[in-house]
Amino acid sequence: MNPVFVITVLLWASVAGLAFATMRRAAYWREGRATVAGAYGWGNLLTIPKRYFVDLHHVVARDPYIARTHVATAGGAILAMALVFLNYGLAIYSPWLDKAIFVAALIMFVGAVFVYRRRHGAKAVPARLSRGPWDSLPLLLGSFALGLALFMLLPATWMSGALAIIVALLIGAGAYTMTFGAARGGPMKHAMAGLLHLAFHPRQERFKAKHDQDVVPPTALKMPVLDAKEYGVGKPIEFRWNQLLSFDACVQCGKCEAACPAFASGQPLNPKKLIQDLVTGMVGGTDAAYAGSPTPGIPVGKHAGAPGKPLISSMIEADTIWSCTTCRACVQECPMLIEHVDAIVDMRRNQTLVEGNVPGKGPITLANLRETGSANGYDIGARYDWSVDLQVQVAQPGRMVDVLLIAGEGAFDMRYQRTLRAFAKVMNKAGVDYAVLGSAETDTGDTARRLGDEATFQQCAAKLMDTLSRYSFRRIVTADPHVLHSLRNEYRALGGFYEVQHHTAFMAELVASGKLTPKAAAVLADKKITYHDPCYLGRYNGETEAPRKLLKTIGIKVVEMERHGMRARCCGGGGGAPLTDIPGKQRIPDIRIGDAKATGAEVVAVGCPQCTAMLEGVVGPRPEVLDVAELVAAALE
Repeated sequence: MNPVFVITVLLWASVAGLAFATMRRAAYWREGRATVAGAYGWGNLLTIPKRYFVDLHHVVARDPYIARTHVATAGGAILAMALVFLNYGLAIYSPWLDKAIFVAALIMFVGAVFVYRRRHGAKAVPARLSRGPWDSLPLLLGSFALGLALFMLLPATWMSGALAIIVALLIGAGAYTMTFGAARGGPMKHAMAGLLHLAFHPRQERFKAKHDQDVVPPTALKMPVLDAKEYGVGKPIEFRWNQLLSFDACVQCGKCEAACPAFASGQPLNPKKLIQDLVTGMVGGTDAAYAGSPTPGIPVGKHAGAPGKPLISSMIEADTIWSCTTCRACVQECPMLIEHVDAIVDMRRNQTLVEGNVPGKGPITLANLRETGSANGYDIGARYDWSVDLQVQVAQPGRMVDVLLIAGEGAFDMRYQRTLRAFAKVMNKAGVDYAVLGSAETDTGDTARRLGDEATFQQCAAKLMDTLSRYSFRRIVTADPHVLHSLRNEYRALGGFYEVQHHTAFMAELVASGKLTPKAAAVLADKKITYHDPCYLGRYNGETEAPRKLLKTIGIKVVEMERHGMRARCCGGGGGAPLTDIPGKQRIPDIRIGDAKATGAEVVAVGCPQCTAMLEGVVGPRPEVLDVAELVAAALE
């Protein structure tokens, strides 16, 4: 048997298999809705190298073991196949290229060995990993690498009879897995879909260095066109085609699962299983073949779907999408850069706007927002009653102020009022020229948008933007990260570009400029204090350092929880989760307070009214919960 003939046949069979796999999966993706005209052309393919080696590996590198094995396995495979195509596809037949192919195959083989060891040799294999076909994948990849290395290493005179057949089978088994196997939905579809996903990512803005002028920043939900009847997603084919592509890119590593607060609490949400359910719905069939951790409380094999069949109840339970806190921990951890939260909110929109199915207190809240401009139906004229004795001025049309303080819905809550009073005292001490909107302030609509009621969100946003247009101010400051995110990021698509600061960043600025010189009293400085990062301040807006820098400046040493900064655990208060109130085995804030207790902290410093409410709602012995503004105000006394 001619060795050159064998390798050439295997090469072109693999090329044909890869083309078939791409077309087969693309047929599923094309069932989705169209994207914005002109936004995605073939030129996007040129972006893959940078996005693969920089953006994707920036996430993968958080786990050094996997990063190294991925570089070896994937890098060796790509290099080996490219060299094989060069040497044999173009009939160069260079012995030097054969040597290079051998080195690339050897690197791939070493990587595959370590991937196998990760799944089979470690004492504690991570529970988040999917098993089944994923356990056999390193064997098949190793088979391909070993066969290719042997082919290049052994003399041509040896390549005959049984040995030639064995080598061909080794190469063929791995090549089949990477091509025809991918077409059938095998594990290697993630590689093919993943590269295309990087090129045609639904959020192209994620790959930009600056977002100051973005109409839709990377963490803002995209604005559906309600007049065009874009009412969310009820069936797989109602996702945009590049969203369907992104679901196919999932590598089932389970990092989203390990990061998800709802999954940890035993609520019926597993982000990895959710993405796989969307894939199953896209191609049709049941979830019986799923080989990972199940959604808590929902057995595997009981659901089936089809591209044109409703997702909720047939493929996915309604409680699954309503369990999400929209904290973006799943998105932050995903090495394939999949946007889980976008998919969940898309499905919520369909349930809210089309089906009218919002659980718990959600419908009452949405009605209150539409009718009163307050989520709880309060008299908005009472929003700033807490400030009557603090000489807080109310903004007047035509009078410029440096800072416009927007408190948000939490200002009706007596606990949050303590935070606001402390912040007002800090600003008074620093001589800040600020004002509040008073009875003119209405809700930003953040909760409505997370619950899928886009119409109410746009109504709330238009009303508040109209109010803001009547006043003159240089910047907005708020102690509520949800307010900050709406005004800074989500109003842009409606034409609202504002400079918005979180109160911790503003106070840090005051201290840095010398307008404040707070110093923690000995009783406070001696306490162990940990800081809890609000999701909508950290992951959504990238602000993790200002609160810590501020606390350090006033003499407080922060003891960090294991999960902090951009990888902090959610308090459970976002995304309307307290309203939908889907039961689990334990409460998310209880888990977070457990994180704080593990540090031995006596105080949990916070920077969000929802975090304050959730963490203070934990029953039993726990650390004291204080807003950063309260700590700064105490340090000024």
